[in-house]
Amino acid sequence: MLEKTFDAAAVETRVSAVWDEAEAFKAGAGAKPGAAPYSIVIPPPNVTGSLHIGHALNNTLQDVLVRFERMRGRDVLWQPGMDHAGIATQMVVERQLMERQEPGRREIGREKFLEKVWAWKDESGGLIINQLKRLGCSCDWSRERFTMDEGLSKAVTKVFVELYREKLIYRDKRLVNWDPTLQTAVSDLEVENIEMQGHLWHFKYPIEGEEGRSIVVATTRPETMLGDTGIAVHPEDERYKDLIGKYAILPLVGRRLRIVGDEHADPETGSGAVKITPAHDFNDFEVGKRQDLPMVNLFDTEANVVLEGNAEFLDGVAESDDLKATIATINGLDRFTARKRVVAMMEEKGLLEKVEEKPVMVPHDEKSKTTVIEPYLTDQWYADAKTLARPAIASVREGRTTFIPKNWEKTYFEWMENIRPWCISRQLWWGHQIPAWYGPDGKVFVAYSEDEARVEAATHYGEATDLTRDEDVLDTWFSSALWPFSTLGWPDETPELERYYPTTALVTGFDIIFFWVARMMMTGLHFMGKEPFSDVYIHALVRDEKGAKMSKTKGNVIDPIVLIDEYGADALRFTLAAMAAQGRDIKLATARVEGYRNFATKLWNAARFAEHYECKRVEGFDPTNAKETLNRWIATETTRAATAVTGAIEAYRFNDAAAALYRFTWNLYCDWYLEFSKPVLNGEDGPAKTETRATVAWVLDRIISLLHPFMPFLTEELWAREGDEGRTALMLNAWPELGFEDSDAADEINWLIETISAVRSVRSEMNVPAGAMIELAVSGAAFTTAARLQSHNVLIRRLARAESLTLAHAPRAGALQIVVGEATFSMPLEGVIDIDAERARLEREIDKIAKDVGKIEAKLANEKFMAKAPEEVIEEQRERLAEAAALKAKTEAALARLEPAA
Repeated sequence: MLEKTFDAAAVETRVSAVWDEAEAFKAGAGAKPGAAPYSIVIPPPNVTGSLHIGHALNNTLQDVLVRFERMRGRDVLWQPGMDHAGIATQMVVERQLMERQEPGRREIGREKFLEKVWAWKDESGGLIINQLKRLGCSCDWSRERFTMDEGLSKAVTKVFVELYREKLIYRDKRLVNWDPTLQTAVSDLEVENIEMQGHLWHFKYPIEGEEGRSIVVATTRPETMLGDTGIAVHPEDERYKDLIGKYAILPLVGRRLRIVGDEHADPETGSGAVKITPAHDFNDFEVGKRQDLPMVNLFDTEANVVLEGNAEFLDGVAESDDLKATIATINGLDRFTARKRVVAMMEEKGLLEKVEEKPVMVPHDEKSKTTVIEPYLTDQWYADAKTLARPAIASVREGRTTFIPKNWEKTYFEWMENIRPWCISRQLWWGHQIPAWYGPDGKVFVAYSEDEARVEAATHYGEATDLTRDEDVLDTWFSSALWPFSTLGWPDETPELERYYPTTALVTGFDIIFFWVARMMMTGLHFMGKEPFSDVYIHALVRDEKGAKMSKTKGNVIDPIVLIDEYGADALRFTLAAMAAQGRDIKLATARVEGYRNFATKLWNAARFAEHYECKRVEGFDPTNAKETLNRWIATETTRAATAVTGAIEAYRFNDAAAALYRFTWNLYCDWYLEFSKPVLNGEDGPAKTETRATVAWVLDRIISLLHPFMPFLTEELWAREGDEGRTALMLNAWPELGFEDSDAADEINWLIETISAVRSVRSEMNVPAGAMIELAVSGAAFTTAARLQSHNVLIRRLARAESLTLAHAPRAGALQIVVGEATFSMPLEGVIDIDAERARLEREIDKIAKDVGKIEAKLANEKFMAKAPEEVIEEQRERLAEAAALKAKTEAALARLEPAA
């Protein structure tokens, strides 16, 4: 016997044990003989991470897919694992050492520090895996991988060595995003641009040989001017055409700056002249390469200014009092102190033309948001992404890999067709150490092992030579780029690799299309010769209920584990799926999760209803043999629901699948079918009662099966309800494939529902007391409708609270009219409600709504409001306007209904 209430926590624990015992998550579990494979790789969460709402959405959608395909008999593998998260993990362990007042990593050395990282990983890492299990994720946990495990490390080494030998990996000096605190290069994804109040300083640079003439340039980072090596103007800018090819003199230093014509300079912006600092600005770096300008690096790895002894800075600059003063004043300062000194010195020389206050986007480290990231010129390892990208571009363009929604392909192409070399080295200790060794003269030997490198070095030098290994590690994204095939055993030729590669689908967020999706495409095609997946489903962002992006600083972060504790995993999963419309961000409110918890309770109570009326499964029950119109109707609607849900999941329309399930379960089955069946179930035993009992149970089983990918815990529990303990786990049971259809029965009962709903709706609109019995007269009814009225007279009167239901030749004068199909239902309300008072109430309500609509429209028409208000606030106003307009139309329709009663 089912408990009176659905206890999600107890059910989740009990059902998890059932799945574990059945090994239901293992690759191939429940597969039909000869079934086609279906595989998905999980986007590996960071080993330092905990489950956030984005993870919950991403993994819920993946689990819907794999449970669906597993029930369809496919040979399913959902491959789990974690990413070693180079920067994040190193930061966590270094912080731990500091908190324990233990020696830091540089004091204890690389080997001992890495021992501590592995110890931390074994003790504290991987919290998120248990949280994913709580969400109900049916990964094959026996196959869990880690980007630093032995097998994946072997794959990383092989890829690096082979790409190097193919000249697709190389060393180069280029600009990178540099973190002066961690003293490492970081990827664009690890940089967050934060708007801050800043300044734009306008400086005058004297023109060489033209006394009194200068050119004005502007900068938000005056400290970098010491590294200027040129000035760009637009080739067609008449103001400066005569200066192209001439030189300006860099104040405070004396360096000659060549004035070049380059389209990077915009004549409409500022003075139209741009100072070029190739070693400290990404755009300037490109201009510097095009125009062959020197590159002067001003900073050390901690972003302190280094002028004294800096050969690049001093090259070609004559000694002068200004230069000596600049070195004496600025050398050794941190960049922000240097900024103030440079401005003061320029002002003192009369070369500061003006200062503008303006908001500036300043790059910060994404983790702490306290360190300003610096464009920094340094030697790093790079992958030739442009060459690797070509096949990956063709795969999408030619349709072998498809993005869903399709519009994300445009983003993919824009990134891939403008791709730059990929900086793959990081100045960290935690990660895959680069398999490169250097000889005494700097000659590099890239090999699978140190022994192999020594053999190569001995051949090169003619004798055994001491080698020094490159201290850098690879970008975390390098190892995750191999995820679809390295997790299956590559470079070894394993049965799993043969069976499950290429994978079927990838589910991920839009923010890592370039950093992860594109790179998996590149490496998969290069090393496996096949695209790593055929479908890439890009889900939207989960925002707060007002549409604002979640952040700790705003205090609007929603913790999915808290929601699971309060409402259950099933309620959270169904909420996320129900709101996952393609291309539309999710506005998540706790009230929505609570609402879907109520949905779970509704289904639980429906199962208890079935138990109460002894509606048990009948082996071999076939709705084709049903005689009762009601039962043939619900069997038909079950087929329609199954078709809708199947089609929606196949098309990645998770919200449509959830909506179809919700409507069918709550509205058609619980609210209507069970209500309609009560007279039969409460009546005498007989064929109709026996058939209805069997149908109630049969439909409930199909609901449970269809709902399982979305609400696995609840459905698995109901599947194994009393009397059926020995059944196969639901998740390994067959997906409903139904073909029964009786359109006549469906039309009849759906007409009945429409009729009762229409009467109930008007009663509600007119404030008719719930206990008041009304009269209903029907005119204009065709033969079929008249027959239905006679057949369902008792049911309509009971559920519509009608004292009488009769046929009439014409609508009754002074009565409200309700049109259903070709028939008109007349509802006299004289004496039931005060019609004049009701009319006055509706008129007041319409007036109030109209005023609200006017206020919102005025706000949305206000240019200042539209310019300054956050996007989520504007969207909220638009939604309020749409809701108010709909309410106004509904209220006006209710007022119009009163006219016949006048």
